[in-house]
Amino acid sequence: MKVIRPADIGPLIPDNATLFLGGLAVTSLPEELLLALEQHFLATGHPRQLSTWACGAIGNSGDAGMKHFAHAGMTRRVVAGHFGQTGPEMMKMVFNGDVEAYNFPQGSLSHLTRQIACRAPGVLTKVGLCTFVDPRLEGGKMNSASTEDLVRLVEFDGEEWLYYKAPKIDVALIRGTLADEHGNITLDKEGVILEQLSIAQAARASGGIVICQVERIVKAGTLHPKAVKIPGVVIDYVVVSQPQHHKQTIATQFDPALCGDIRVPTDSLAPMALDERKVIARRAAMELKPGAITNLGIGIPAGIPSVAAEEGMADALTLSIESGVTGGIPAQLGDFGLAYNAEAIIEQSFQFDFYDGGGLDASFLGLAQVDAAGNVNVSKFNGRPVGCGGFVNITRSTKRLVFCGSFTAGGLALRVGNGELHIDTEGRSRKFVQQVEQITFNGRDAALRGQEVVFVTERAVFHLRADGLELTEIAPGVNLERDVLAHMDFRPIVRDVKRMDTGLFSERWGGLRAALCG
Repeated sequence: MKVIRPADIGPLIPDNATLFLGGLAVTSLPEELLLALEQHFLATGHPRQLSTWACGAIGNSGDAGMKHFAHAGMTRRVVAGHFGQTGPEMMKMVFNGDVEAYNFPQGSLSHLTRQIACRAPGVLTKVGLCTFVDPRLEGGKMNSASTEDLVRLVEFDGEEWLYYKAPKIDVALIRGTLADEHGNITLDKEGVILEQLSIAQAARASGGIVICQVERIVKAGTLHPKAVKIPGVVIDYVVVSQPQHHKQTIATQFDPALCGDIRVPTDSLAPMALDERKVIARRAAMELKPGAITNLGIGIPAGIPSVAAEEGMADALTLSIESGVTGGIPAQLGDFGLAYNAEAIIEQSFQFDFYDGGGLDASFLGLAQVDAAGNVNVSKFNGRPVGCGGFVNITRSTKRLVFCGSFTAGGLALRVGNGELHIDTEGRSRKFVQQVEQITFNGRDAALRGQEVVFVTERAVFHLRADGLELTEIAPGVNLERDVLAHMDFRPIVRDVKRMDTGLFSERWGGLRAALCG
């Protein structure tokens, strides 16, 4: 292992190299390395025509992450589990077709790092079948510049599978907390472990190099061997980062509670304000089962733990996040992917092993578009590639799915209180459409495989049936025809429509315990 300066990184990376980037948004992102690489390109015009791979989204809407690769001639191809945090510069290049762009399920990419590390040919999985990742639909291609088929439909043992081919990795760019003089790396202050070790091993198995960003270097022999998550035998170079380039999350420089160093009282977390997001989170929480192993997505679903804590039911839930966190209270907004009072933090690829293997009893996820067949789109809107993240892995094998979101979007103004919902200004964009722009979740396939699927909005609840979407509940204070059916591009099945619990629309509810425990 050799300690180098950030300015030494650029000359180590050749033109046309394939890079695998560690990190999730800004969490565990080697920002110092990416910034140095950009500065070298701007000064010399090299390295050029890079291909980048990442399991999730890399960066945010500011100066971090994929922004550093968003220069003409610098990047040829981008493969990622999500594009929503890559920043407007790279998003514009993807939208305009200035780079090839592929979006694959986050868990499948995480598993792919292990396959590369052991020199296996790729990943064989059912994750992605019947979605936009399936080559019979789009093959994960996010624009017209993406012409190579990186995923194939194959038949094995009489069944259909998707095969994700393993790339050769020339450079791994990863991050840790401490390095000793032999290059052994800890992840003490990282909120998640992700697949940093597998990425390093993948590069070494490919004959590539591994560069790791750390906070500081300590003497050899001072690190506990069980604290070392990446052994020095797979590390080629170490760079000591500036603190501003080593943030714990998008929103937080460092909080010991987010990496398990301390615990916080659950009543110290502020309750949500009474609005449509809280109504949706409350109604969705009624679909929880005590003791059920549950995943929560970003956005409105991330508010469910806050509701459970406010209702005194936080300890009855076993919540998990695809990033590798189990237990505790998942953090929200810029801290998403981490948790307060986590019981376990494991590698992301192992969490996806559990998810793909059917370990989840339920998952609560966002929704952006839904059609009459129960197809859901969360990955592409008006041609803008957002990406699927772990959504495709989670929805493939989870027994019970609850999709959460507002009924319309864009200027929606509501009043919630006194047991009713009132709509002052309707949203400009419909979410319940005739046909989704991209199939991130296939409703027909889910119905055939017997998954239980619920759609929760602030004014209506739907269940997926074999013959389509059935409207089962509407909010007190709204009119069925005027406020629900008139704002859908299709007519759902309407049989026995009940009123949602009026307590959901009151300042104090107190009904979750009864809903969960009967």
